Amino acid sequence: MHKGEVAALLIAIRKDYEHFDTSDESIERHLKYLRDFPLDQALRNVAEHVLTSDFPPRISQIRGRIGSRTLSEQSKEEAEAYMQELESFEQTAVRPSDEIRRRLSELRSRFIE
Repeated sequence: MHKGEVAALLIAIRKDYEHFDTSDESIERHLKYLRDFPLDQALRNVAEHVLTSDFPPRISQIRGRIGSRTLSEQSKEEAEAYMQELESFEQTAVRPSDEIRRRLSELRSRFIE
């Protein structure tokens, strides 16, 4: 979320919890922990929270369990994409020519010995 989205989120929370702090300081504090979190999910988490609590949500409750799950899913997707890329390299790899192997052997012997 960006600052404007965090402000909108806090204003939405204040509609149900009239004493909820929506000051600039509170916006900045929430932004620090919600920058990587999607607004739509935060709004859903707040809506669920309102149904079961007389007290305003804390940042951890705004994030809900989805926060760590979202990062985990993103990491899994990135790992899968990387593995697919490696597999495509294996399928398209070409062995070096005899000339290239000979030159590499010469370079190796020159620098190792």
